[in-house]
Amino acid sequence: MKRNEVVDYVIVGAGSAGCVLANRLSEGGQDKIAILEAGPADRDLMIHIPAGVYKVYKDKRINWNYDTEAEPDLFERQVEMPRGKVLGGSSSINSMVYMRGHPKDYDRWASEFGLEKWTYDQCLPYFRRCESNERGESEWHGGDGPLSVSQASLKNPLYDVFLEAGEQAGQGRTDDPNGYNPEGVSRLDSTKRKGRRCSAAVAHLKPALSRPNLYLETHAMVQRILFEDNRAVGVEYTRKGKTYTVHAQKEVILSGGAINSPQLLMLSGVGPADHLREHGIDVVLDSPGVGQNLQDHANITLKYECTKPVTIHKVANPINKALAGAQWLFNQTGIAASNIWEAGGCVRGNSDVDYANLQYHFGPFGVEYVGDEIRMDQAFSIHVDQLRPKSSGRIELKSASPDDKPAMHFNYMTEEHDRREMIEAVRTARDLVAQPAFDDYRGREINPGPDNASDKDVEAWIRSAVSTDFHPCATCRMGNDEMAVVDGEMKVRGIEGLRVVDASVMPQVVSGNLNAPTQMIGERAADFIRGVPQMKPEHARFKFNEA
Repeated sequence: MKRNEVVDYVIVGAGSAGCVLANRLSEGGQDKIAILEAGPADRDLMIHIPAGVYKVYKDKRINWNYDTEAEPDLFERQVEMPRGKVLGGSSSINSMVYMRGHPKDYDRWASEFGLEKWTYDQCLPYFRRCESNERGESEWHGGDGPLSVSQASLKNPLYDVFLEAGEQAGQGRTDDPNGYNPEGVSRLDSTKRKGRRCSAAVAHLKPALSRPNLYLETHAMVQRILFEDNRAVGVEYTRKGKTYTVHAQKEVILSGGAINSPQLLMLSGVGPADHLREHGIDVVLDSPGVGQNLQDHANITLKYECTKPVTIHKVANPINKALAGAQWLFNQTGIAASNIWEAGGCVRGNSDVDYANLQYHFGPFGVEYVGDEIRMDQAFSIHVDQLRPKSSGRIELKSASPDDKPAMHFNYMTEEHDRREMIEAVRTARDLVAQPAFDDYRGREINPGPDNASDKDVEAWIRSAVSTDFHPCATCRMGNDEMAVVDGEMKVRGIEGLRVVDASVMPQVVSGNLNAPTQMIGERAADFIRGVPQMKPEHARFKFNEA
C-alpha cells in the first residue's frame, strides 16, 4: 500500500471480524479497502498445526500479552488475558471450538436491548453463509462458505466415557450443539480444514488478497482516528518507527476486539468525557458507554487422575512429539491435527434456568504450566464456563499513549449470583465424573480436591482458581440508550463515517465460544456497510421450541 493512501474503507484489525469485512467489502471490485494489523503475518507453522495451540496462545511474538488488573474477588489476583496480535487475530491462537451460542441469546438481544434486527432467525442465514460444515448444508449449517468447520475425529475412550456419563447424569446429549438440540454433552465442532487450523485469515483474508483493490499492512500500530468536524476521515498509524496516515472516503471500521477497539476510541477522544480529560485527551464525543459493560466467561478446571494409561500425556515425550509432528507434516493427520478439546457441551447447573448456563470443554489429559512450559500427566480435565454472568467490568486508559496497555477490570465473581453458579458448576461436573461410566478410569480428584467439599471451601477454591475462557466482549455495545456505543447497524452513535465491528458490539455475552458469532457479526456488518438488503430470516427447527 502506498503511504498516506486514500481509500474507501479503512479496517483497523485483521482479526475474526476484520478478515470477514476485508473479503466481503472487496469482492465487488469497485471499492478500495485498506486493512491494518498491528501484528505480523501468520507464517509461524505452529499457528496452523491444531495441537500447536498450546504453544501459540502464549507466544509473546503474536500476542498482546494482556493481564487484568488485580481482581478484588479473586484474592487480588491478576488473570492472564491472551489476545491474538497476528493475521487472524485470536482466531489464529484459539482452541478452534466452533460454537454459536444458544438461539435464545440473540432473541434476548432483540427483546431486552431493542435490537429488532438481531433475532436468531435474522442471524442464522449469516452463520450459514459464513460456514462450510463437514456435515453438509442443512437448515442449520452452510455447505460452501469460506470458514471450514470439521467434526471431532480424535479417537480416545475417554471421550466416549464422558458422553456416556453425561447421559447417565441426566445432563443430556446432542449430536450437534449448533443444530436441532443445542443442549447436552457432545463431540464438538472445530474450525479446521483438512487437518489444519482454519483461522479467519485463512478462511476470508488470504483468498481476497489477490484482489487489486485490497491492501494489507502488517506491523501497523494505529495511534488515533482522524476526524473532521463530526466525521471520521481516516487513521494515523506507525510502522517501523515512521508515522503514516490513510484516509477513508466512506468509513473507518474498528475491528480490534473488545479490548483494543474501546481503547482506540478513547485515545481518539470518543468515550467518557471525564475519563478522557483525566488523561489530557480532547473530547470529540462524550460517549459514556465506551469501555463499559465488559463481560467474559469465567472458567474453572476440574482435574482427575486417570487409572488407565489411555490419556494423551505420552505425546509430550520428545520422541512421540517428533513422530506426531512428522505425521502431521506428511499428511495432516494424527494427534497434531486435533485441537484436543473435542468433547464438551452446554448443560444446566440448576433446574431454574431457562436454558443451559454452563459449558464443558473436556480433554483426555492433565496439564499445568510451569512458566510458559507445558507439563502433561496421566489425567483428564473438564473446563467449566459460566455462560451468562451477572458481573461486568470496564476497560480504561492508563495514559494517553497508544503504547501503554489499557487497564482491564473484569470484576469476576463480584456478584453473589456468579459465585453461586460456579459452586453449582463444580457440583454439576463432579456429578458427571461420579457416574458409572467413569468407574474404570476415575482416580483421585486433583482439582478442586476432596478437601474442598463444603460450599464455603469450594467458593474459596473458585476464587483462587477462576481464569478466563478468552471471551471478552460487549465494551462497545449495540443499543439505543445513552450507554450504547453503536446502533443496530454498528455505526458509532454521534459520529459519522465510523463503525465498530467485532465482539465488543455484543450487548451481552452469548452462551458459547465467541469466534463463530464474531464472524457472523462481520458478515452482517458487510451487508449493512454496502447498503444491500439483509438476507431473508430463516426459521430452523429446534428442540426447545417444538411442541
